[in-house]
Amino acid sequence: MRRSLTSLAAALLAAGTISVILPVSSASAAACATAWNASTAYQGGAVISYNGHNWSAKWWTQNETPGTAGVWADQGACGGGTPAPSCDHPNWVAGQWYAAGSIVRYTDGNHYVAVHENPGYDPVISHWYWDPYTCGGTTPTDPPGQGGFVVSEAQFNQMFPGRNAFYSYSGLTAAMSAYPAFAGTGSDTVRKQEAAAFLANVNHETGGLVHIVEQNTANYPHYCDSGQPYGCPAGQAAYYGRGPIQLSWNFNYKAAGDALGINLLADPWRVERESAVAWKTALWYWMTQNGPGTMTAHNAMVNSRGFGETIRSINGGIECGGGNPAQVQSRINAYQRFTQILGVSPGGNLSC
Repeated sequence: MRRSLTSLAAALLAAGTISVILPVSSASAAACATAWNASTAYQGGAVISYNGHNWSAKWWTQNETPGTAGVWADQGACGGGTPAPSCDHPNWVAGQWYAAGSIVRYTDGNHYVAVHENPGYDPVISHWYWDPYTCGGTTPTDPPGQGGFVVSEAQFNQMFPGRNAFYSYSGLTAAMSAYPAFAGTGSDTVRKQEAAAFLANVNHETGGLVHIVEQNTANYPHYCDSGQPYGCPAGQAAYYGRGPIQLSWNFNYKAAGDALGINLLADPWRVERESAVAWKTALWYWMTQNGPGTMTAHNAMVNSRGFGETIRSINGGIECGGGNPAQVQSRINAYQRFTQILGVSPGGNLSC
């Protein structure tokens, strides 16, 4: 099926390597528009400056150099311009309280603005609390998505030939907007290894992306910790395992919902109704929770601790240290198969 330029632009906007500049009505002949950036996608009508001239995009474009490609129309010479917003902002500090509107410089060199007040959440972990902020000519990359995910839809389908339609590729790539560092950190090899590790673990948790909810219904009433101050407003038996990593317990629904800006404590069923929400809860755990391990699964992969450490972060208390070697091997087998599909080495430290 052919995709329109509009839908293609939308997909690439989610890719994590581009930003989209929307059309503007005009650019002053005396002032230069924002400088052209080869990694930015521009929609038709967008105006930029390059080599002392303003240029207008005739249609959607990326990486075509003004003056050498027919997609740009010369708008004439320009000079001066509007100064970029000041970059005189403090460094982000973990654990420091930030009011809405606060602007910080993150460790990646980019700036972020708090869209909701928060107690120092990581700007690249939670896009509910932070948005990229352009200043001084620096444009943070937008969250990755369908066009930039290191796993193509064809590879995803190859990995999960019998998957439940609920676990859609589009749901996963949409969910990645909440956690742009996922499969977007480090070298191409590291990004592919992390994607394979995540998908191998969810493959194990769901029987090949088949099961949406926990199969043992006898466990359902056990997942309510009534000692929590917020209790179990959705009901005693409402917080059973759901989604790619089988999110369970009222306190986990509360924490995941708070991080994602979704009231999952009151409506945990959204995890089994909405594909993107289900994928987001899995990414929330992968990116932010140590579980029974000593680090997040994301950190394990990007810091070369190996696939085995991700197993420890997800279910190490039961499976690692000889607890259940068959389960561990099941995860390893899937990881090795997925890295082979992606054409990358699985690396070392595969077991826990």
